[in-house]
Amino acid sequence: MDVTMVLSYLGVVVFLTLMPGPDILFVIAQSISQNKKAGIATALGLCSGLIVHISAAALGISAIIYQSAIAFAIVKYAGAIYLLFLAFQSFREKDTNPNGTNNKRLFNYKALYKKGILMNILNPKVSLLFLALLPQFVNESIGNVTGQVFILGMITMVQALVIFVGISILSDKIRYLFERNSFIAKRINIIKGSILGAIGLQIAFSEK
Repeated sequence: MDVTMVLSYLGVVVFLTLMPGPDILFVIAQSISQNKKAGIATALGLCSGLIVHISAAALGISAIIYQSAIAFAIVKYAGAIYLLFLAFQSFREKDTNPNGTNNKRLFNYKALYKKGILMNILNPKVSLLFLALLPQFVNESIGNVTGQVFILGMITMVQALVIFVGISILSDKIRYLFERNSFIAKRINIIKGSILGAIGLQIAFSEK
């Protein structure tokens, strides 16, 4: 693959990853409401979920979802319902002290990893993004189109993980500032629930 083409692709996906969207907001929400390890666990899950979308793009499944209004709607509303459920859970935890012993159950990094995977898989916009973006950077003249798609997909996954880890660390510092403010500290879960609810509604009302 042409190095210039790969670097151009990297620039595009870095820009898209940094744009406010469901994935980056989900990482921020977990990091602020819990800690940077929670954000990193979520980021690992989200990036693991990308493997499904990369494989779908390489095998052409994304095109099927895009062409089928029913399939797109099923994936979209399943993702929206899941996020709204997570938002509901956060609102129920609104009175929990972020520094208290009763909050230990929140620090289940394996569960956050699984949530990240599920959230990413249930976001049809990720599949459609690959479907729209990858063909523009695939060189059919050198053959092995599937291999090129996988390489570009892995580049997407690695850069997303690096950015999400950085965002987790930064958000953890913001969390520290929030916890010094008792008014905000008591409402961190409400903030997280609001973010998750907004993401869920964004996906629910999204169009192709």
